[in-house]
Amino acid sequence: MAEYIAPIQRLIEEFRRLPGVGSKTAARYAFAVLNLTEEEAAGFADAINGIKRDVHRCPVCFGLSASPEECDICRSESRDHSVICVVENPKDVMVMEKVRGYRGLYHVLGGVLSPIDNVTPDDLTINELIARVESGEVSEIIIATNPTPHGDTTAAYLARVLEPYEVSVSRLAYGIPVGGDIEYADEVTLYRAMEGRRYFN
Repeated sequence: MAEYIAPIQRLIEEFRRLPGVGSKTAARYAFAVLNLTEEEAAGFADAINGIKRDVHRCPVCFGLSASPEECDICRSESRDHSVICVVENPKDVMVMEKVRGYRGLYHVLGGVLSPIDNVTPDDLTINELIARVESGEVSEIIIATNPTPHGDTTAAYLARVLEPYEVSVSRLAYGIPVGGDIEYADEVTLYRAMEGRRYFN
């Protein structure tokens, strides 16, 4: 027999799909929704539907865009289009944007190389990155994968495949603990990492 009546149990199970949400937290969220007015609940549901309906991947950098066209960053004429910061996922773009000194573009890989999980270069947007470099507009690639074994492996692979091109390839100098994520770094740490990046060539 279920611990809660069916509609509540169903919502609890849906909340449990979210990363880091266990049974107790999911139940707390479900009861919080139960206490919303119908109007508030409708707004909450519409926000969830809206994020799936209205958020798109930028066809250039593979970051998030509010339209199927290029994102605001890729479209901006005030950005330095000769510099591309390579990150693992779209959330990292938002984190890196806190570094006020960076005015270049981005490229989202969509993950990191992981042979154990069968993630190969073909599963990431590496070919698309190379195509951007081949356009001739790019002079520097900043690799900002996380300082984890898979992140380091991916960074080394990118440096190797970009070696034939006339671009400077650098890696962030992390003041972040090894194994840590960019997501949890403060702005000062990120700024220092950007300023102290090291070059592969």
